[in-house]
Amino acid sequence: MISEPTTLYKLMVLYMLKRVNFPLSNGQMSEFFLDKSYTNYFTFQQVINDLQESSLIRKETVRNTSLYEMTKEGEEVLYYFENKLSDVVKQDIEEFLEKNRFELRMENSILADYYKTTGNDYEVHCEVREGKRKLIDLKMSAATEEIAEQICENWQKKSQEVYSYLIHTMLG
Repeated sequence: MISEPTTLYKLMVLYMLKRVNFPLSNGQMSEFFLDKSYTNYFTFQQVINDLQESSLIRKETVRNTSLYEMTKEGEEVLYYFENKLSDVVKQDIEEFLEKNRFELRMENSILADYYKTTGNDYEVHCEVREGKRKLIDLKMSAATEEIAEQICENWQKKSQEVYSYLIHTMLG
């Protein structure tokens, strides 16, 4: 077992990211650590920051949600040190992922964000992902921030409908 707790937590985050084929959010991972009482919120955030600063994980921010995935460097570190994680810790992670896999995947597979352009309108970026693969990547302009926000909110509810429409239209 590892003597320094933060090193253990870093390996746990890397192991967790290795066991899924899609990015995990900060909230999803912290839920595991806090629910299992491995550590507190502030220590967990420090672990995430340390992993990111050392380029073992990479972050993508989409509408106030930080999504993380492991880098090649992170994979190498885990390859050499995964044996330092106990079977009990690995089992806790596996059980959490198995129990929540569908929700974890769905939360991070339909993404929408917007930003203000230099022309005083807004560009909206909508995606549907399956694992790390993008099924649809759509960008469009919106005249106002309110419209951009509404498009982002509706993308969560209607992305499947839009995707289906596009496929049928393009193939028909």
